[in-house]
Amino acid sequence: METSPHSHPPAIGWRRWLLKIGIDVPLTHRWRVHLLPRFFVTLGIGFCLFLVGLLGMATYSTSPAFCNSCHIMTPYYEAWRTSQHYGKAKCVDCHYPPSDGLGELLWHKFQASSQVVKYITRTYSSKPFAEIEDASCLRSGCHSTRLLEGQVLTKHGIRFDHRPHLSEPRRGRQLRCVSCHSQIVVGTHVEVTYSSCFLCHFRDGKTGDVGEPGVGCQGCHNLPEQSFQVGNMSFNHQDFVVKRGLACKNCHLDVTEGEGKAEKDRCFTCHNQPEKLEKYDDIPFLHENHVTKHNVACLHCHKELKHGFQEAGKAAIAPLNRPAVPESFLTRHRTPALAFDCNFCHEQKHVGQLEMYSGRVDSLGLPNIPSPMYTAQVDCVGCHYREQKDKPSPEFGGVTVAAAPQACIKCHGEAFTGMWEEAQSALKATLAALDKKIELVKEALAKATLAADALAPLHTQFAQVTRWHDFVRFARGEHNVYLASAALRKEDAALGELGSALKVPLPDTTNLPLLNGSYCATMCHTKLGVLVPPATVQVDGKTMPHKAHTEMMGCASCHELGGHKDVPLHADIKTTLCAGCHAE
Repeated sequence: METSPHSHPPAIGWRRWLLKIGIDVPLTHRWRVHLLPRFFVTLGIGFCLFLVGLLGMATYSTSPAFCNSCHIMTPYYEAWRTSQHYGKAKCVDCHYPPSDGLGELLWHKFQASSQVVKYITRTYSSKPFAEIEDASCLRSGCHSTRLLEGQVLTKHGIRFDHRPHLSEPRRGRQLRCVSCHSQIVVGTHVEVTYSSCFLCHFRDGKTGDVGEPGVGCQGCHNLPEQSFQVGNMSFNHQDFVVKRGLACKNCHLDVTEGEGKAEKDRCFTCHNQPEKLEKYDDIPFLHENHVTKHNVACLHCHKELKHGFQEAGKAAIAPLNRPAVPESFLTRHRTPALAFDCNFCHEQKHVGQLEMYSGRVDSLGLPNIPSPMYTAQVDCVGCHYREQKDKPSPEFGGVTVAAAPQACIKCHGEAFTGMWEEAQSALKATLAALDKKIELVKEALAKATLAADALAPLHTQFAQVTRWHDFVRFARGEHNVYLASAALRKEDAALGELGSALKVPLPDTTNLPLLNGSYCATMCHTKLGVLVPPATVQVDGKTMPHKAHTEMMGCASCHELGGHKDVPLHADIKTTLCAGCHAE
């Protein structure tokens, strides 16, 4: 059978497949290859498909879904999915800065490809770390105008300006966007970590005073204009900070927790080279190298320092237990150095004062009456800010900070002049009067000839009386005159019962303000111009001569005297006190 010189010989095996794509390999000349037109068509189609696939892969590789295909990225992907960047910015928008040219773009692609290779070869780190450049955040279409906004108010009510933090060194450190907007724990993604702010503003106790622009409390916080209800009192910051010039820290203490230290152990998380660890004490170098050059978030190295409004009374004020004996004390006979522990001798200092101030003394059977200043969260140094004058050498003898009478005036104005001294004087006079009663009852108990079962309850009651007396004396009743008055009234009533049981006459003390309840009017209200007591009041539709009754029997006879403005009538006053003098 003859064949045409231009016809193709029968194709067999692999020649048949080559022929289909336009490559003709004749049987007679196996090394002579003819490229048919269909080969160039196939090559063109293949090249187009390659470009489409390459473009598609390049596009897909920039999507968050591609990042999530690596299982170690899942927590970070989920954090991004619940963040404010979701739907607005892809992973590569932040993790790779804008490219200036093709070379930089290819370099970024190479870096991304190397991450894929590490994942496939299982050579990746289980703790991925990314350096996010400021250029990524400040690129066009994202936060390019952030530095021009000036002061903004955050959702937490904090006044903040980006420009000075990013364009100028702060405390000698050049900050980056991720210094404050970081991901320190899985679950948040490039959000403000206020703990980073607290490290700069409160580290080493540099909190600043009111009036120092950008440093003190009002550098970040606007002064509240509205009034606050504190217990049964109304409080407005303007009256104290603006009118009287008080600093925030006069009332708001304990607003920070922790020291924010950067311990050397944290260095081992990233480094194990001795030459790098030797740089631990070179603070400027560490901040320049980590924060400025490599955009490391502050809390990767520093422990968290918390800042916030602490609830008053959060610290335990229950009776303190003696501390356990230190191991160093038990074994010091084997070591030349002594282990000194002041708590062996100085135990439970100021426990009584704390109980008096907070009103928490359930063990004494007294009502819970906190001081109004405790309710307003005024710490001890609100009054104790004056150094003792009888300490010639604070360097060696120490300094005891005593309460200053000027503290009342500093916060409450000139109308409170002398009020603190008057409270001390009233307490001293009342305690002295009750001392005489206690001595008389004590002598009567010693001479009593009652039966043992009748005498035992009297001794128990007398022991309780002395506890109330000692509480007011040693816990300094001026810390909380309301609770001190309640304790002294219970003491006086109990002494009266003991005097009746022992048939011993006791001095009349009903004229003392702290015992008859008139101390509010005589010590405070008259100085402030409050009309107490009013001449008449309406009770059950009847006009009652209020002033006449208070002058005759005091306030405590009719009222349950609790804390400030807490003076309800006795529940059974009509059937007891009123019925004794007035007929129906």
